[in-house]
Amino acid sequence: MKTLTGPQLLLRPFLKTDSMELARLANNKKIADQVRDIFPHPYTEEDAEQFIELQLRHEGAPITFCITHHNLLIGVIGLVPQTDVYRFNAEMGYWLGEPYWGRGFAKEAVGLIVRYAFEELNFRRIYAGVFDFNEASKRVLLANGFKHEAIARDKVFKNGRYCDEWGYALLSTEFQADKK
Repeated sequence: MKTLTGPQLLLRPFLKTDSMELARLANNKKIADQVRDIFPHPYTEEDAEQFIELQLRHEGAPITFCITHHNLLIGVIGLVPQTDVYRFNAEMGYWLGEPYWGRGFAKEAVGLIVRYAFEELNFRRIYAGVFDFNEASKRVLLANGFKHEAIARDKVFKNGRYCDEWGYALLSTEFQADKK
């Protein structure tokens, strides 16, 4: 079982027994408002079971992890590998349960998965799109060395309104330079 370890966190693959806690944390409108609409709200235990089953069926290196703190599931982070000419790129997404906001956990989790993506999965570029109103996520990415690349105007229709998507990316060459 592949795990990624930091000072406060352990990122690990999902277990079937995670469904109840995943549903409890994810069933929060404040989280659903910050992510794509494929993330259901309300978020049920059945939704959690289906998500975990999908992760367990994934073959190869794990790309989606539970974020845990003191053995408690506190969020989710993952990569979406791209294909064709974009095959050395991965989109990154993450969320934390509301009780764990503002404690540096997102920053640490992003740092752990980025290191894994570059050093073990050999991606060249990791990128993330952030809704214009998600200031906390912008800060997390910048704190991990991501560069703000673009603002796609009115790209997102969320909660009955259009908003901009801010694009951030980090290259493996920039990550290596930051480690020295």
